[in-house]
Amino acid sequence: MNSEILNADVQDFINNSLEINFTKVALLKNPFPEIPWNEILNQIASKSKAKEKLPTWFSNEGIIYPSKISIEQTSSEVTADYKTTILSGESMIDLTGGFGIDDYYFSKKIDDVIHCELKPELSEIVSHNFKILNCKNITCIQGDSFKTLENLNRQFDWIYIDPSRRSDAKGKVFMLQDCLPNVPENLEYYFTFSKRILIKTAPILDITAGLTELRNVKKIHIVALNNEVKELLWEIKKDYVGAISIKTINFGKTKKEKFEFDLNSKPKNPSYSLPKKYIYEPNSAILKSGAFDLISRAFMLEKLHQHSHLYTSDEIIDFPGRVFKIVNSFEFTKKNMKENLQDTKANITTRNFPETVENIRKKYKIKDGGDSYTFLTTDVNNNKIVLICAKI
Repeated sequence: MNSEILNADVQDFINNSLEINFTKVALLKNPFPEIPWNEILNQIASKSKAKEKLPTWFSNEGIIYPSKISIEQTSSEVTADYKTTILSGESMIDLTGGFGIDDYYFSKKIDDVIHCELKPELSEIVSHNFKILNCKNITCIQGDSFKTLENLNRQFDWIYIDPSRRSDAKGKVFMLQDCLPNVPENLEYYFTFSKRILIKTAPILDITAGLTELRNVKKIHIVALNNEVKELLWEIKKDYVGAISIKTINFGKTKKEKFEFDLNSKPKNPSYSLPKKYIYEPNSAILKSGAFDLISRAFMLEKLHQHSHLYTSDEIIDFPGRVFKIVNSFEFTKKNMKENLQDTKANITTRNFPETVENIRKKYKIKDGGDSYTFLTTDVNNNKIVLICAKI
């Protein structure tokens, strides 16, 4: 860690550069020759990334940032805060500490938090930042987390792990066994130090595949931010063999959308219908969960088709996702598309439809954006249809 980055003049330069085009800043002559230019540029790029994602860090003077990639990969403050609703107790250890966002929030609820980080410089940066943020109950330990567990040789209320994919796993199907640390392989070892483990994985991990690799899973949280799934959280309890609960949550700009169900429950078959007055599109967390039939029964909605995952009703309801009022609907034909959509502007979504959005836009010269929302999908009679809607 280069402490000269904290020089007042350097910090002023970094802050003044945040609103300037980064490419232009990069072409400037380094005004501080005693500090490598790439280190200053990294602070500018990383702090810019932190403005929306990590407002607590951004608003505190004296924070040192790691690489821009580390900022992109770390939890946001919103998702880190959510994790505090899962963990409880007096002690926990984070085996893959990273930039420490999650641990900062864990420390607000848990008295004794240990941050493990393999990279010496990152560990030093995080330790420095925790002092700036006045976190007095977090201990930073640099080194291999396996050795740290052995050296401490104590019980924790929770172990937290955010495994990262090995570089040689690129291009493969995402499996936990391809990550560091290899959680499936070392689960029994971890259980000797804690009865409860929380694992964070990327949203690309298939839930069914994850369940084949892990055991004793009690609950899976699917966390989305502004309708984009950000992470999966796996609650694991030693010797647990009961039902697995799935909780989806989407943090929108104005509200939180929650939906929870038992993974092993077998819902009754949903009812189907042609489009009615309103169309409902589940949020991304629910779509990731695969609870397509449960949604239909839980909200008394009818599906357009078994594989379309769009729902309809004549009366509007409060729904965890987007709601639209149908303005116009027609069969998907070249003639109908030309008459209704060619040379227009619309937001287009396809669900259970043979053509891509890109091809449709190109073929009918439809620009992106505007207030019109168009769904191309398949109805209960297996007809390809187009629904032009207004967002509620």
